[in-house]
Amino acid sequence: MFELRLMHVDDLPEILDIQLQVYSDELQETPQVIAERLAQVPDLALVAEDTQGVCGYLFSYRSQRGAITPLDALFVEPQHSDCLYLHDLAVAPRALKRGIGPSLVKHKLQMARQAGLQHCSLVSVQESARFWQRMGFQQQQASQPQQQAALESYGVPAMYMQKAL
Repeated sequence: MFELRLMHVDDLPEILDIQLQVYSDELQETPQVIAERLAQVPDLALVAEDTQGVCGYLFSYRSQRGAITPLDALFVEPQHSDCLYLHDLAVAPRALKRGIGPSLVKHKLQMARQAGLQHCSLVSVQESARFWQRMGFQQQQASQPQQQAALESYGVPAMYMQKAL
């Protein structure tokens, strides 16, 4: 069993620990940026928690279709949003195969629909595209130089993906 709830500042040490466990060295983001993201969008940062503590998390923010966040960069929310951008989904290895990732994503998609957003986008890394495809996302070509530069900032193969809501 696990429950989903809004992220709190006290969760950051566990979130950083999960990041260390699941992401390659190239994909580690700084604790300062992660803390600032929580401060930027506390209403859109979720954790999954079980009896042992935080076992998964998902950061997101309101964005525009086609905008791609570089690795280790702060979120930039436009004045007019049409898209929920899912930036960082991670599940602790001890909690895999329990439906935590899909639960976090489905909860966020429901929030986005209720907010009137029409799209959801993300960057897929570490061969996660199949997971995102099962969630209804499709690869989008990075056609603009700033999109390509943002994808290259990940230092590993990265794919921009999108879903209509």
